[in-house]
Amino acid sequence: MTTLREKKHMSAVAELGCAVCRRMGYEGTPAELHHPRRLAGGWGRSSHFSVIPLCPEHHRGSTGLHGLGTKGFEKHYGYDEAALLKDTLELLGVAEEQH
Repeated sequence: MTTLREKKHMSAVAELGCAVCRRMGYEGTPAELHHPRRLAGGWGRSSHFSVIPLCPEHHRGSTGLHGLGTKGFEKHYGYDEAALLKDTLELLGVAEEQH
């Protein structure tokens, strides 16, 4: 069950827009929430506090995390899910240790 605190955090993350588009200079692209598996130890989903905002293309599309896979994504863009999570938490003013 998702707590109210988790719901508020996820809403704030989605409002940031796509993390990849932001790095490419396009602010405010509508975003879905991605739960990085790699940050959860490779199995299952990460915490609701460790979600990354991604537009449909960068999430599920052929040039996205699910389309390229984590290794392909890192090779294509030059950064990984951890870097995008760090960007996201910094924009929210949240310390990574709180999650």
